[in-house]
Amino acid sequence: MKDLRTNRSFIKWFFLNLITLGIYNLGMMYHMSEEINMVAAKDGKKTMNYLLLFFLVGPITLGIADLVWYHKFSARIGAELNRRGIDYKFGAGSFWGWNTLGLLILVGPCIYVAKLCKSMNKLNESYNTSK
Repeated sequence: MKDLRTNRSFIKWFFLNLITLGIYNLGMMYHMSEEINMVAAKDGKKTMNYLLLFFLVGPITLGIADLVWYHKFSARIGAELNRRGIDYKFGAGSFWGWNTLGLLILVGPCIYVAKLCKSMNKLNESYNTSK
């Protein structure tokens, strides 16, 4: 089985997202939603595919499903970090604090993405060494 990516960075996300007009973010979030299902399989939960959320469920619910999805996704990452004993703080509070309320200081969503990339890198590294 192929190793999961451990080299995501905010800088790369920022510039590729600008160049591709947001398409890079769709791909990155799609892969992260699939990876968390593999990495955290022991918790018995399943994270909805991001593209399904983005193109179908989100627009139908006028964006409410997006908030619920990001809350659950971030919480699941935080729970898996704790379960694996990885000393890094991330969770649903990171989403609500940095991505949502952080809009008030403009850079909050960027901090959320940086923390998300670092969290997934740590989880994927742990998964790659323990499989």
